[in-house]
Amino acid sequence: MFTRVLIANRGEIALRVIRTCKRMGIETVAIYSDADVRALHVAEADHAVGIGGFTPRESYLIIDKVIEAARTSGADAVHPGYGFLSENAEFARAVAAAGMTFIGPTPEAIAMLGDKTAARELAIASNVPISPGSDGAVSTFDDARSVVERIGFPVIIKAAAGGGGKGMRIVEDASEIESAFLTAQNEARTSFNDDRVFIERYIVEPRHIEIQILADQHGSVVYFPERECSVQRRHQKVVEESPSMAVTPAIRKAMGEAAARLVQAASYTNAGTLEFLLDARGEFYFMEVNTRLQVEHPVTEMVTGVDFVEHQLRIAAGEPLQLRQEDYAVARGAAIECRVCAEDVFNDFLPDTGIVSYMSLPTGDGIRNDTAVYEGYEVSVHYDPMVAKLIVHAQDRAACIERTLAALDAYQLVGLKTTIPFCRIVIDSEQFRTGNYNTFYVKEHWPQLPTDELLTAIASMAAFGFAAEDQRRQPLPSHD
Repeated sequence: MFTRVLIANRGEIALRVIRTCKRMGIETVAIYSDADVRALHVAEADHAVGIGGFTPRESYLIIDKVIEAARTSGADAVHPGYGFLSENAEFARAVAAAGMTFIGPTPEAIAMLGDKTAARELAIASNVPISPGSDGAVSTFDDARSVVERIGFPVIIKAAAGGGGKGMRIVEDASEIESAFLTAQNEARTSFNDDRVFIERYIVEPRHIEIQILADQHGSVVYFPERECSVQRRHQKVVEESPSMAVTPAIRKAMGEAAARLVQAASYTNAGTLEFLLDARGEFYFMEVNTRLQVEHPVTEMVTGVDFVEHQLRIAAGEPLQLRQEDYAVARGAAIECRVCAEDVFNDFLPDTGIVSYMSLPTGDGIRNDTAVYEGYEVSVHYDPMVAKLIVHAQDRAACIERTLAALDAYQLVGLKTTIPFCRIVIDSEQFRTGNYNTFYVKEHWPQLPTDELLTAIASMAAFGFAAEDQRRQPLPSHD
């Protein structure tokens, strides 16, 4: 096992990795930009190395800076977290070239599965269902028009090297093709320095379903109960849950086995997530592979009891998986994750900034808070607006919903606007309670919500906040 791990990341995911490393007796090294001098991950790590700069492009995204920090700190392994360089094959190669272990898949697997066109071709070869689309990247408008004429509307144009909703456009009419194609190309070039795009048939009323896998270096693959990630804004997830109301045991088994086939065909190792679209008929289609730990991995941890960071470390160290597939055929209870982002949900989810003046997080059975925020913490424009994650587990979905609503009511983060009101209204909605929702939830139901539903949610959160503030202001008991 490793002696010292450098975490090439920041915020709550850096703290998440530190937590498991400490439990396993592994020293940790934090890196930090000039904007993160007072960050919690810096304080919690055993060692910390400054890499300068304020923005990601001046710090966490510069491979040479990260490698030098790892080398000078004496780290023997590097955990990339998610985002930043986590799916960068060049970074994985640089880690290996410096004599350290990259805690993730091989550079070859990252390169193959990180390219959506290559992953799509591998899926076809592995008998994994895909939606009709282009054969590889589409380089000209004329080619794009030909593909659309062949597969029919609606279609979605996607960046080949992208993710997070960037370089992605939905086209429903012939008059929109050229504009959408050029916009997707330009956005892909700006975001990923790669303007290749491809085209797929767009699945109507889709549900976004993920399968988490672990694969060791000895040929074993284990897949886990699905996560439903259909509540999204701008193609980015806000609420996730496991299991999905739309996935039957038969679909779960077929989807899991398809995921296992594809990663084995790619000689994939470590943790990864395969994303699928599920249509109203119960047919599923492969979208992409995330060759890293997902933001929403705690949902699966809560319904399986598996520490995925621990297994990432063990797999990277060459240990065989000690998990049996039959032990993870079904989820143990239900779990919901709410991403707490610094955004104004009543103003098109625009990012917000500010200093956290007061903070009180919910506690109790089945409640987990992953965050790097504290009172006095400044949420700036330099990094992703997600500041925390609330993860809740209960014995069944109905109980989990009620526990999550109570936890959201108790969630106090004063000083900036957050997605907490949005999460509460979504989870308390008829669509979510019945499981009758898809990736169009935000478009169809937000903010066109019944006034009484909106007022009830705000009043419930406000009432708890007033009570908490009143209690906080009470004088301390006398010990005279």
